[in-house]
Amino acid sequence: MMDDWYFGGMHWIWWGLWIILIFWIFLIPYPTPGQKRKRDTAMEALRERYARGEIDEEEFEKRKTFLLKNKK
Repeated sequence: MMDDWYFGGMHWIWWGLWIILIFWIFLIPYPTPGQKRKRDTAMEALRERYARGEIDEEEFEKRKTFLLKNKK
């Protein structure tokens, strides 16, 4: 007759765990495999300028050191 409440309402704990699990999976942002990461645009621009020959190796190293030192 009181089989539904045999464990004192413990079935609510299971519902709560499912809700927390679903919330964790779908609503908490996290990086996924294959997702593009934020690129260091200043460093990429510097590498492209060096590759095109706009700046020489000495200028490239000087600016690269500056960028790496001042990276936040």
